Amino acid sequence: MLSPLTAEEQAHSLRLAAHIREALVAAGGWLSFERFMELALYAPGLGYYSAGSAKLGPGGDFVTAPEVSDLFSRCIARQCAAVLAHSGGEILELGAGTGRMAAAVLTELAAQQALPERYAILEVSADLARRQRERLAQLPKLLRDRVVWLERLPARLRGVMLANEVADALPCRRFRWAQGGVCELGVALDAAGGEPATASVPIRFREHAMPADAGLARACAEILAGLPEPLPDGYTSELCARVAPWIAALSECLVQGLLLLCDYGLPRRHYYHRQRVSGTLRCHYKQLAHEDPYINLGVQDITAWVDFTRVADAALAAGLQVQGFATQAAFLLGCGIEQLVAQAGDGIARARLAGEARRLLMPEEMGEAFKMMALGRDVDLPLAGFALQDLRHLL
Repeated sequence: MLSPLTAEEQAHSLRLAAHIREALVAAGGWLSFERFMELALYAPGLGYYSAGSAKLGPGGDFVTAPEVSDLFSRCIARQCAAVLAHSGGEILELGAGTGRMAAAVLTELAAQQALPERYAILEVSADLARRQRERLAQLPKLLRDRVVWLERLPARLRGVMLANEVADALPCRRFRWAQGGVCELGVALDAAGGEPATASVPIRFREHAMPADAGLARACAEILAGLPEPLPDGYTSELCARVAPWIAALSECLVQGLLLLCDYGLPRRHYYHRQRVSGTLRCHYKQLAHEDPYINLGVQDITAWVDFTRVADAALAAGLQVQGFATQAAFLLGCGIEQLVAQAGDGIARARLAGEARRLLMPEEMGEAFKMMALGRDVDLPLAGFALQDLRHLL
């Protein structure tokens, strides 16, 4: 059961709900879910990622792999070191969370004498950028002087781009398959939603279906054509049309190097399995996951699993090569996570790291649900993270 909002959270959520209602009314009474999700997450000063809140870690809404253990980031650093030795250049992290991964990657690269020319961070959340600056200011001067924050993608980049749990936060469209056709799921006000809102009479939104436009209908037809069997009536899922322009923008600035993505997701045939009848949309609030995106606006995360086939198609269209696709567990093992645990000094430290490694590796934890994908340009070298497993044939 979700804990109730604090008075401050209620006030913030109400302000964002009013903002979304204004957009909905201006649009004629209906918003696509994609637009609703965009406002809920990124509305300036109000959206979940645009306003201040403790999002990550034990006191936040969810925990990412870099927050579980620095072992994750040290393995990432090992893969970065190999690419930087080949191409030179810098590292760009897209959405750096609390800055913990940046700190651990830089520390590991320093130990390997493989520091990048600079470590750039592109962060949409002002609150998280502030937390990143506070954490990274504690690094030795040699390391912290290499860190810069960007407001936009650089015109040219040689080196490595890191995107840990970024693609899952791209606003997605939702659809429902019924009676041989597809409709788009969007958002409308419920019966009382147009009344003046107060703490006791909040603004409420509800799901509302509309006929799919030509673009969504075509995209769904392409998905269905590639599935081994038809989808059942009432099947509901997501489609992230923003993946292609996002990958294209990253590709445009990547002169040479690797884009390394980590996210929870599946190849398309598994993503749109007929038994996954409600899709993959999830919300996260105070370490609990649930499926109602219309509550706790502005103070809960909204995500959807990543269709890695769509990512791969977008990469190929943008002139990138899919150089690796594997589970997080296989990637970390390939990058030597076991050796890092074994190198721990005393028995207590080794036991602690072993516990952290299990959480990163075990199938029932993060090891199987999270996937790693490497997209490259002019990087002709074996990638240790993908040496143990190659799942590209599933894409």
